[in-house]
Amino acid sequence: MTGYWGVARAIMGREFLRFVHQRERFLAALVRPLVWLLVFAAGFRAALGLSIIPPYQTYITYETYIMPGLCAMVLLFNGMQSSLSLVYDREMGSMRLLLTSPFPRWWLLFCRLFGATLISVLQVYAFLAIAALFDITMPLWGYVAVLPGLVLGGLMLGALGLVLSSFITQLENFAGVMNFVIFPMFFLSSALYPLWKMAESSALLRDICAFNPFTHVVELIRFLLYLQVNWIALGWVLGTTVVLAAVAIRAYDPSRALMQRKG
Repeated sequence: MTGYWGVARAIMGREFLRFVHQRERFLAALVRPLVWLLVFAAGFRAALGLSIIPPYQTYITYETYIMPGLCAMVLLFNGMQSSLSLVYDREMGSMRLLLTSPFPRWWLLFCRLFGATLISVLQVYAFLAIAALFDITMPLWGYVAVLPGLVLGGLMLGALGLVLSSFITQLENFAGVMNFVIFPMFFLSSALYPLWKMAESSALLRDICAFNPFTHVVELIRFLLYLQVNWIALGWVLGTTVVLAAVAIRAYDPSRALMQRKG
């Protein structure tokens, strides 16, 4: 058991060291949601009306509504960023070396995924702290209650990144693939507008948004920030995490021909 924890410390420590030495990654993770919060929200505030919907007990500002979606945006982009580093590690050979160690493949991938998720959570709390400076705050205990949701959402989105990285053979192909994943997931969700608003324009789009796992990450965070649990969202996120993790573990089997061909 000591060996397992030693491996976990080594892998997660490497992730934190990489993050510390890539300060632009931290800044980029904060700039994206802040641009939406401080620039785009000002224009959308007048165009998008909001009604009183759970978990809110009264009318809220548009900036308050999009905060959970922007927190999930940080998790999403960091999950994709960690998958980019996986592609890089595979090309350099360090990933193949790691996977051929005597420790179980699922434990190695989980340590890598959990380390990236912890970094994502730290970035989310940094974003929430900056938003509080602009008087955009949540219930005090909501900042504590949302932690499990952030971790679970980060694991799900990180597992998605693992699956994608297993099929991306070159760094040059990564940007194109991400554009077809990140932006549809973000915009076809409840991050920027409630689903009832989407249903007014298209019932089909509303159904697509409701089927989007990212929507349920957003709603899980939204309810936890207000000390409530959205059980449907929790079930979706848990189920999606398990499925994506299983696919990633299978895809990163060094004995499979697919992995050998990528090597």
